[in-house]
Amino acid sequence: MSEQRKRGPMGGHGRGMAPVEKAKDFRGAMAKLFKYMGRYKLRFALMFVFAVAGTVFSIVGPKILGKATTELFNGLLAKVNGTGGIDFGKIGTILLWTLGLYLVSACFTYIQGFVMTGISNDVTYNLRKDISKKINRLPLDYFESRPNGEILSRVTNDVDTLQMSLNQSLTQMITSITTLIGVLIMMLSINVWMTLVALLILPVSMVIISQVMKRSQKYFRDQQRYLGQVNGQIEENFGGHNVVKVFNKEEDVVQEFEKDNKKLYESAWKSQFFSGMMMPIMQFVGNLGYVMVALLGGVFAIRGAIEVGEIQSFFQYIRNFTQPIQQIAQVTNLLQSSAAASERVFEFLEEPEEDQKVENPADITGLSGDVQFEHVKFGYNPDRIIIKDFSADIRDGQKVAIVGPTGAGKTTMVKLLMRFYDVNGGAIKVDGHNLKEFNRSQLREMFGMVLQDTWLFSGTIMENIRYGRLEATDEEVIAAAKAAHIHNFIMQQPGGYQMVLDEETSNISQGQKQLLTIARAILADNKILILDEATSSVDTRTEMRIQKAMDNLMKGRTSFVIAHRLSTIKDADLILVMKDGDIIEQGSHQELLERNGFYADLYNSQFEKAEAV
Repeated sequence: MSEQRKRGPMGGHGRGMAPVEKAKDFRGAMAKLFKYMGRYKLRFALMFVFAVAGTVFSIVGPKILGKATTELFNGLLAKVNGTGGIDFGKIGTILLWTLGLYLVSACFTYIQGFVMTGISNDVTYNLRKDISKKINRLPLDYFESRPNGEILSRVTNDVDTLQMSLNQSLTQMITSITTLIGVLIMMLSINVWMTLVALLILPVSMVIISQVMKRSQKYFRDQQRYLGQVNGQIEENFGGHNVVKVFNKEEDVVQEFEKDNKKLYESAWKSQFFSGMMMPIMQFVGNLGYVMVALLGGVFAIRGAIEVGEIQSFFQYIRNFTQPIQQIAQVTNLLQSSAAASERVFEFLEEPEEDQKVENPADITGLSGDVQFEHVKFGYNPDRIIIKDFSADIRDGQKVAIVGPTGAGKTTMVKLLMRFYDVNGGAIKVDGHNLKEFNRSQLREMFGMVLQDTWLFSGTIMENIRYGRLEATDEEVIAAAKAAHIHNFIMQQPGGYQMVLDEETSNISQGQKQLLTIARAILADNKILILDEATSSVDTRTEMRIQKAMDNLMKGRTSFVIAHRLSTIKDADLILVMKDGDIIEQGSHQELLERNGFYADLYNSQFEKAEAV
């Protein structure tokens, strides 16, 4: 089962005590994160002060409230004994002080939460911005060697995890530790022996938790694994629903699903059972501690060593003492998730970048479309050179076709031209300038591309065509559409050029989408064109329209055409024939046919297939 399949739509998060993804280097990951957040030092200091202050004020509250209980108790005794009564004025003053303390505590807590939310939002905003910039500086081989989902996960899931954990974990850790220390001090100030009895609860609780977790971890792991398998099956079966029906595999699919679903049920039941045991056991142990403290407190009260209100305060402190311990355990998990996400994000940000700029770059202004290949050598792996020694001189305005069987390396030539990869030897020049003399962004401004896979974004037809040149006027956009033979179709649509294209658009065929991308390329008016013929999935009539539009696009421009149907490139000035990554033949259509070599075999085989059809 692949990692991609494990991470189904519901498989990303466990429940209860499910194992948390851990960083390979926790300290290193957190160090990088805190270094990145160094720009917010003052805001962190402010958040820390308010978090501590808010916690301290809330800690003092129960002891002052205990004085009101003592005053009420003493007043009742005095009234029973006939020696006095209840001083409601004094009790009211104590309660007002307590209310004031809690209000101040709430204000401080609100301020620290507001400050921390701002910090976490700013950090994630800047991380996403840095990741977005980084994507544009990474070499193409980074994206070709990894699934798109993995890269997307770093931009979305990992940054979201960081935001959530930062917002919750840091303030929670500060307040929990402050509460733990403050409550312990207040408990000791009331009575040392009662504090020792209360602390006996901790080791007992830890032993129980560790035993339950030891037995439950494997069931949580199984739950996550089978959840991933079930999600993967659902995704695959819905995606290939038609195929399942065609081959009558419905029963097999149901049986396979039932098998994994049953395993998921068993592991989920056991994991949730153990998880559900935790609370009643902890409550039972906690109640035992309460009973012991109550008995001891009663003895001390009878002896006059402690006041009744202090016993009531002590019970509040016991509850406040166990709560931060549980919170620290939860925060530890959050920090582990945060470190893992941080490690993946900064690993991405530290990936080697391709050089974007050069010293004294060549200017593309006024350059023609002359392209020279001088003894080019290239291999994706330097130890395996696939283009061994290729030279060609292409003049401005010529049409160059790149042909060959699937996997021959036709797109490799395009990648070299666009400088997605650098040659291992020799040079590629534009108008006498080596590609390495240009800034990458400027170099790519010289190239226009029409790919087999059309790309249209959610927006109007006008916006999609104008993407080729954002400053173009409406008249220029319409002129480009006319040149691409798509204007009449656009005008037949509701809204014409203002019709919005999106994923729901069903009345735009593949051929029409291709014509829109050609219109975009015509509008861009680049010096050099790279065309990946996209006529294999359209009918003959649409193919003719696309071919006419492409002919209009190529007029007066140097064009590199990746050809699948050899009949469309008979008029090419130069045909490069590729096989197994290398260029084995080059010449015009007629020259290559006369040689009766690999190209002639390719052409004749296609011709024979067409005749047979």
